[in-house]
Amino acid sequence: MSKVREVSGAQTVDAGGPEGVAALAAAAAALVPEGGRALLGIAGAPGAGKTTLAEALVAQVAAEHGEGFVAHVPMDGYHLADVQLERLHALSRKGAPDTFDADGYAHLLRRIREERDGWVYAPGFDRTLEQPLAAAMVVPPTTRLVVTEGNYLLLPGGSWPRARAALDEVWFVTVDEGLRHERLVARHVTFGKQPHAARTWVETSDQPNADLVAPSLARADRVVHNGPEGWRLLDPAGPAR
Repeated sequence: MSKVREVSGAQTVDAGGPEGVAALAAAAAALVPEGGRALLGIAGAPGAGKTTLAEALVAQVAAEHGEGFVAHVPMDGYHLADVQLERLHALSRKGAPDTFDADGYAHLLRRIREERDGWVYAPGFDRTLEQPLAAAMVVPPTTRLVVTEGNYLLLPGGSWPRARAALDEVWFVTVDEGLRHERLVARHVTFGKQPHAARTWVETSDQPNADLVAPSLARADRVVHNGPEGWRLLDPAGPAR
C-alpha cells in the first residue's frame, strides 16, 4: 500500500513505483463528478516531468476505468509555429509564455468542458519537427477525465487565468534543480542540438521560463515532487488564488 504520513502539516503520499502511480491516478479520477467530466492540469518548470506524470496518470486511469474514460491534451500543441515566431522576431525565445496561443488553448479547454456530446479535436506537437500538428489529438464523448500539462497553467497574467478557470485542479511538479537541468540538456541533444548549444539554450531560454513559473507553485491545488524514489504528492492547505 502507499504510505501516508504528515510532513510540515501537509498530507504526503509516497508514490514511487506502480503502486504510487495508482495512488496519484486515484486522486485524479476522484475529481470526476457523477455523470460529468473533470479537467486536471499539471504545471511546472521545463524539464520537471510534467509529461511523464501526465502519461503515467492517463495509462493508469485507462487501465482501471477503460481507454475511453481518459484523454491527454498537452498544451504544447499551442506553440506558435516557427513561421509566426519569425514574423514576431521571437524564434530565439521559443517556449516563453508569449510564444503560445494562450487564447486558443483556453478556448479549447472551455470546449472540452462544455461540448461533451461531440468529438473535440486538438493540436499536438511533434518534437522532431519542433512544430504543432493540427487535430493530432482528440477527446471522445465518452471521456470523463482530461489531463493537460504545460508550464504556464498557473501564471496570473495574459490569457492564462482563462485556461486555469476551465480546470478543476492544477498540480505543480517539482524536481531537483540539477536533475531538471541535465534532463533538459539531454532532451535538446536528443532532438538535434549539439551539447554546447543545448546547454546555452537551457541557460538562456529554459531557465528564465523556469524562474517565471516558480512562484506559481503557491497557486497550485497540490504539489507533486518528482524524486529519485518516485512521485510524492502533497496536499497543501489550499492554493492562493
